[in-house]
Amino acid sequence: MLGIQHATSGKSYADFRADWLLRHGVQRGIEIISEASRSLPAEVQALRPEIPWPQIRATGNVLRHEYHSLSDPLIWRVVVDELPRLLTAVEAIEAGIVS
Repeated sequence: MLGIQHATSGKSYADFRADWLLRHGVQRGIEIISEASRSLPAEVQALRPEIPWPQIRATGNVLRHEYHSLSDPLIWRVVVDELPRLLTAVEAIEAGIVS
């Protein structure tokens, strides 16, 4: 997640859209996050019920198998809206904080 944040820091959607390498790097990073979420035990996921764990897992399937139908605006929205919330949740889980 931090890699995606670093790569997209200071970038706009137009920058993202214009940069093939950035788009594909972000997509791969999201795919890795999706795959990693599959290994989180249910009791860990339950610590952060506000995170849409099933959708995170499903996103990886779309990136792996339905890449022809990817939406750049949707991927960018994940970067801007969802990854910061997910990062906060993961940091809290790692720190043993449940809120």
